[in-house]
Parts: sequence; C-alpha cells; structure tokens
Amino acid sequence: MNTLPRVRIVLVGTTHPGNIGAAARAMYTMALTRLYLVRPKIFPHEEASARAAGADALLDRAVLCDTLAQAVADCTLVIGASVRERSIELPPLDPPACAELALAHAAHGEVALVFGPEHSGLSNQDLDLCQRRVVIPSNPAFASLNLAAAVQVLAYELYRRAAVAPPPPAEPSGPPATHAELERLFEHLERVLERVRFLRPSNPQRGMRRLRALVNRATPDQNEVQILRGILSAIEHALAKANPDV
Repeated sequence: MNTLPRVRIVLVGTTHPGNIGAAARAMYTMALTRLYLVRPKIFPHEEASARAAGADALLDRAVLCDTLAQAVADCTLVIGASVRERSIELPPLDPPACAELALAHAAHGEVALVFGPEHSGLSNQDLDLCQRRVVIPSNPAFASLNLAAAVQVLAYELYRRAAVAPPPPAEPSGPPATHAELERLFEHLERVLERVRFLRPSNPQRGMRRLRALVNRATPDQNEVQILRGILSAIEHALAKANPDV
C-alpha cells in the first residue's frame, strides 16, 4: 500500500517565497505532493516558482490556511519539526523513526509534518497542536537547518522507507481520532477543570500542556475520546445538579 499520498507537508508562517518553492522541489523529488501553507508572508510569488524548478504543480495545488489547527484538523498524527526544548516535552523522534511512525499511521489516516518560520521555528502554541516532535541531528553549535533542507531530509526518509521497506500498518483498536476531535476533547477538559478550579488561574496553560502531552502519548482512538468526553459531560451534569444557580 502506497501511504505517501496521505502525508502532507505543512509550512507555518514562511517569510521568504523562495523557501516555499525550494521546499516544493524537495517534496516532489521524493514523491510527496501535498503542500499546506499557513499564513505565508508572500505567496504566490515568481521566486517561489523559480525555486520550485519544475515542481510548480505543487505550488498550484497548495492549500492556504489561516491557522495550523485548520491545516491539520483531519489528521490523525501531527509531527512538528523543531529543535526547541520545552519543560513539557513532546516525545522526540529522529528522522528514520519519524518516517516509520508517519507511514504506519498513514495506512489508516492523514498525517502532517509541520515546519515553522525560518528564523524562529514552531512556537509553543504550534507545538501544542503536535503529538510528536522530530529532531534532525546536526552540529550542536549551529543546529538551525535551512527550511527546504529540513523538508528534504524528512522527505527522503519517508521515500526511502516507503520504497524499500514499508512498515506493516499498525492496527488501531478503533477509528483513529482526528486532530479536530482531540482539540474538542482538550477544550472540553479545560472547561471542566476550570469549573472545578483544578488549573492554576495564574498559568492554566502549563497544566493543560502536561495533560495534552499525557493524552498525546496515549494516542486515543475515536471511541476512547468519546468515552473521555462522556466522563467530562457526566461531571458537568453532576456539578449542575449540585449547584443549580452556578
């Protein structure tokens, strides 16, 4: 089964149109054809076409999105490319492991590899929307790869693994939960936790980031997400009965 068509490359906040074209060329050489652009500073642009060097079809079909959440809403796995260290860490992957996991998930649903702006990379808010983080090993004294080079490295690993040794698809226990379904779960969870005053008012996002990381490690399917939301709804109902005037 060819799972590459279910893998999309998402570029967030790209500032230079030439980098979009170069990323499209890197994708096309490795049989990746789905490009999503989130708030590009300049696009379309003649320099993007020039740097694409024949991969113009990818630019013509690129999907423009206002938010990262919109770009990955239907995905069942979202992997962010970032060397950013955080106090609440996403499970890290190297490029080969990233490719293996992405292709296994692509057997059952949509997968996104997400890259941030050239100078700053993905923000904490962007990484909150990712379930895994991929790190490309590089010189510790100068670890920042060019955007198109980073896309090329991961695209190569995907192509090599898909062409030479496709991984056996992981059998999910139920239909995989999409990113949009997980986000609705997190919104519901935050609403309930705020109501019971579990989250610190001074920094509620810190607690939510820990809970996001916990849920993302568990990779719940649709049925499990529905069970969790059912529990939250039951808590809301009990609170409403106990405090009808609140």
